[in-house]
Amino acid sequence: MTSADEKQQKLDLRYLRMARVWAENSYCKRRQVGALVVKNKMIISDGYNGTPSGFENVCEDENSITKPYVLHAEANAITKLARSSNNSDGSTLYVTASPCIECAKLIIQAGIKRVVYGERYRLEDGINLLRRANIEVIYLNPDEYESE
Repeated sequence: MTSADEKQQKLDLRYLRMARVWAENSYCKRRQVGALVVKNKMIISDGYNGTPSGFENVCEDENSITKPYVLHAEANAITKLARSSNNSDGSTLYVTASPCIECAKLIIQAGIKRVVYGERYRLEDGINLLRRANIEVIYLNPDEYESE
């Protein structure tokens, strides 16, 4: 690994750790997911999984099933960009969990060029779609690295 690659990996790990902290804002009980959109080493958007604005902050029903209208962290971060003066062309998305296929479609349409994620999911259709769209996809588990 070159020193440039090592430097990028350290940066990637740092942003993934930040996404993990951001995930703590989620009211979801089953799983808390955080996402950051970074462009030119600046965080231009963030998101965590949860209910739409104006809804009660309860993600699961009485049977602990996630409500169908809960937004994923990636969707929250990408749609937040639509309300800002920023755009995500050429940016990197850092997300604590592997993107699903629905979020992968949003990532592609948003012009995001890299996705770094920290936790694998049993379904890989989202990851496969991102790769098919020539988006660089990197799995990096911060737990596998010392605090660098």
